[in-house]
Amino acid sequence: MKSISFFFLLVTAVVNAQNKTVKAGEVFNYNVSYRMSGIMNDIARVTMETSEVKTKKSTLLRLKCTAATFSKWDNYFKIRDLYESYVNPTTLTPYLYKREINEGGHYKFVKYNYNYKTKTVKSLIRKKSKNFESGFWDRNKTINFNTGTRDIVATLYKLRSLDIHKAPIGASDSFMVLFDNKETKISFKLLGKETINTAIGKKECYKLAITMANSNVLKGKNSNLIWLTADENKIPVYAKFKIAIGSGELKIQSVKN
Repeated sequence: MKSISFFFLLVTAVVNAQNKTVKAGEVFNYNVSYRMSGIMNDIARVTMETSEVKTKKSTLLRLKCTAATFSKWDNYFKIRDLYESYVNPTTLTPYLYKREINEGGHYKFVKYNYNYKTKTVKSLIRKKSKNFESGFWDRNKTINFNTGTRDIVATLYKLRSLDIHKAPIGASDSFMVLFDNKETKISFKLLGKETINTAIGKKECYKLAITMANSNVLKGKNSNLIWLTADENKIPVYAKFKIAIGSGELKIQSVKN
């Protein structure tokens, strides 16, 4: 399996939009299912949570996503992943991003420090493989980025702050996400509204299709979808994905605050 970053599927971001939705103290829990031999199996738990972090100069909002395989799958392919972004609580503009993945014995750590005056990101990538006997290796790099580019976590939360109810059915847009030191264009299309049953009740949702430009990660037309509650919270409650090695689902299990 590849890094489960594809579970955190995204839609568009408006640079100067004000966040009135995402607050500190939220906790969303999900089950991740993967199709094996024609059968959908629950293989992992994903948790998305927010908290307030005070620094010497300001107060930031920490957006944290973790993923871990259930114990019975650890011998097959153990996953322990962390994604987190420290953002401005009002604009959800990121200042620091961290990604730490440990999957099947392969380790990778990524850190971005954003500098908006120079429009650069100071990047650190650290890797270690179970077949790499000499230990870790680090790669430091300074990257230029465009206005409005965000990391994958900050973009997902930014989506929830947008006025999706103002968009007509069939509307589409694209935006840039910084991932593995590259800006990747991700496009979405609003397919409409759909009411679905979830573990937190029956919910009317916005149904969105997501595609990635110049990438073979996501497969199929309208095969990668996300459902957000059609209310002021815009909670991601369900997602479907299709990749080269199979397909799966993300289903919400519980919410807090």
